[in-house]
Amino acid sequence: MERIVDIATDGRHLSAHRGFLIVAEDRTEVGRVPLDDIAAVIVHAHGVTWSTNLIVALAERGAVMLLCGSNHHPAAICLPIDGHHAQNGRMRAQWEAKRPLAKQLWRSVIVAKIRWQGAVLEANGRTAGAFDLLARKVGSGDPDNVEAQAARRYWGLLMGDDFRRDREAGGTNAQLNYGYAVMRAMCARAVVAAGLHPSIGIHHANRGNAFALADDLIEPFRPLVDALTVRLNAAGIAEVTPAAKRAFAGLIALDLPGAGG
Repeated sequence: MERIVDIATDGRHLSAHRGFLIVAEDRTEVGRVPLDDIAAVIVHAHGVTWSTNLIVALAERGAVMLLCGSNHHPAAICLPIDGHHAQNGRMRAQWEAKRPLAKQLWRSVIVAKIRWQGAVLEANGRTAGAFDLLARKVGSGDPDNVEAQAARRYWGLLMGDDFRRDREAGGTNAQLNYGYAVMRAMCARAVVAAGLHPSIGIHHANRGNAFALADDLIEPFRPLVDALTVRLNAAGIAEVTPAAKRAFAGLIALDLPGAGG
């Protein structure tokens, strides 16, 4: 199984040696992971250093290095340039795709997200009948912003009327940030592996966002993070603890059956 390596302790040094990621402190090895097993390395701690040969080794294997801020929100991602044998043609087609196609794709993304939100609510004993109706109301490009309408209902039903989604807050919000960071890294990696350019989105278009397409494609997967956060809180885990990190990292191993398998 591909693994996410989380570096949460200050002062560690990361390097590559004989096919392994080596984690050291004061020049003493404290852990190692086979490079071929790594899907992403997430760095949360401060004062962490790494070698260039490690970054190159990760890139050669299509793995991601994700750097997070103090709120566990991604600040930067290092992705491989050569991610797919046909990336030139695919990136050209991606750039030349017409706006109507992008709007239809965005509709599909939002419909999937809203239906997943409804499924999460039902799994937690909440009434979610309105979400099927909302999903059917989404038009090409979501001109009526049904996504936001669904979000306003969703958070209150799932987390309680007093909950407010705040990227800068701690507790549950920090857990959501961490889980989304894991998913964002996986989406960014998958985009590159498919020969697409992560900065050419179908909806997100901020010229300062190098991972617009990953931010588009993460949307249907956010409810998986939300559902796990609810389960962690119910178990008394309300902060970004080591146990919570292990649980969120495990999301990449979920089997999600679909029409194509």
